[in-house]
Amino acid sequence: MGRTIATFILQDAVVELASALVRQGFGHENDDLGEFLGFEKTGTKMTADIDQFVQSLDAVIDFSSPSLSLQIAAKCAENRKILVCGTTGFSEEEKQKFASYAQNTVIIWSSNMSLGVNLLMNFVEKAAAILHDDFDIEIVEMHHRNKVDAPSGTAFSLGAAAAKGRNVDLQKVGTTIRSGKDAKRIKGEIGFATLRGGDVIGDHSVIFAGDGERIELTHKASNRDIFAKGAIRAAIWGSAKQPGFYGMRDVLV
Repeated sequence: MGRTIATFILQDAVVELASALVRQGFGHENDDLGEFLGFEKTGTKMTADIDQFVQSLDAVIDFSSPSLSLQIAAKCAENRKILVCGTTGFSEEEKQKFASYAQNTVIIWSSNMSLGVNLLMNFVEKAAAILHDDFDIEIVEMHHRNKVDAPSGTAFSLGAAAAKGRNVDLQKVGTTIRSGKDAKRIKGEIGFATLRGGDVIGDHSVIFAGDGERIELTHKASNRDIFAKGAIRAAIWGSAKQPGFYGMRDVLV
């Protein structure tokens, strides 16, 4: 994702690539970023120093890990820099800490930066509100074999959209495991099914199953470019906003 985002920024007429953060010991510290990406030299150097990285730019786009994203969020809040973050896998405590940094800066977080997925979330919320619990809701997602977290952050966000439409708490009605002889579906629950295999970038379906009919809302990602483009759009959008915690659905408004 880092390479994809950096490549799109280099080719964008509105934004400028100011820096890139790499892991300590990655072996490319101080390398020219343009040359590293296969372009001409830009004079922009890669760094493993978070302080130096954050201070050299106006906005950070981060797709890393919960621990690193928390460090970056703290530095962005300290330096009043915009943060666009697509990291998933936060614990509830980590989510709260991460969101607290938005008191001092603009943070735009989404489990999925695709404009299509966030439009899908709007559809799901609306459909859940109209159909009530006469229709059972099941969320099915599939990703590549190496994805770590399950269900995906996007699947949980779709579940949250459905729960919001029904005015219920996802933590109370969501279920990610059905196994054994006593696994009958409970009325009103929102179920999740996880599939892993191959090089699937990301497929998500929300199924509203009623008596005699079924509605399926689906989004399939065929490449990672959509996430990069959405993140860049969010960074531009955030430049005109006051400190606060936003999502990609805010960007679409």
